[in-house]
Amino acid sequence: MPELPEVETVRRGLAPVMVGAVFAGVEARRPDLRFPLPQRFAERLLGQRVDAFDRRGKYLIAGLSSGESLIMHLGMSGRFTIAAQKNVAPGDFVHAHGCDPKHDHIVFRMRADRSGPLSTVTYNDPRRFGFMDLAPTHELDECRHFKGMGPEPLGNAFTAETLNKALSGRQAPIKAALLDQAVVAGLGNIYVCEALYRAGISPRRKAATVPGVRAVRLRAAIVDVLRDAIEAGGSSLRDFAAAHGELGYFQHRFDVYGREGEPCSVCGAVVKRLSQSGRSTFFCPSCQR
Repeated sequence: MPELPEVETVRRGLAPVMVGAVFAGVEARRPDLRFPLPQRFAERLLGQRVDAFDRRGKYLIAGLSSGESLIMHLGMSGRFTIAAQKNVAPGDFVHAHGCDPKHDHIVFRMRADRSGPLSTVTYNDPRRFGFMDLAPTHELDECRHFKGMGPEPLGNAFTAETLNKALSGRQAPIKAALLDQAVVAGLGNIYVCEALYRAGISPRRKAATVPGVRAVRLRAAIVDVLRDAIEAGGSSLRDFAAAHGELGYFQHRFDVYGREGEPCSVCGAVVKRLSQSGRSTFFCPSCQR
């Protein structure tokens, strides 16, 4: 499933096309994705201007001139692609779609101004685990998707103190605690493994034993690994690609994730894998305590 860096990469790709543009056309080719689309979905979007295009955790949020926000989640295989509606001279090519068009479920046609060209934003999702929703913008913090969600790890609210408080008394392993979106928003399996490695913390360690010096290291490691991954365009594992089709390359810089049996780049010990809550955890048994 795309994690925060992948979703942020998609946001940065879509924002130049979406912000300030109007929905000139909306085509919902099926009534549902993971969940049914909101009632009158196309009608509520048509003619509305996108005033802001943000991210919350693993969600994309388009703030609309109607006072509603379009909430989008990529699920496991969701992907947006952009195509400009313009004359293409022989020998010129718009970017190849790269996805089977039979899974193009939602199509947005965006117009930046009345006389300007259309840009087509297509949502393709073979597994249909993604979804879209509409909610009043002023109620976003209390809507079902975001109520109780923890701080953004790249925001000012995510400090060692807030992490201390969130982990205090938790008997679950730190790996499981960090995957809880109420502790910190947007983290998933890949970047938790990488952050714990950078912080030198064993994924088996009880969360309650982390507050203090370890939490300071962990907070810094989370921020650093997310920033590095965003700079690299995310990780192209299985289905992920950015909105313009580019593949991220942070997977080539993994320290432990997916490297079971390979030597740790710091100490040379063999990277191990264990299963936690049905998910694979990769770690160095020597560097992480």
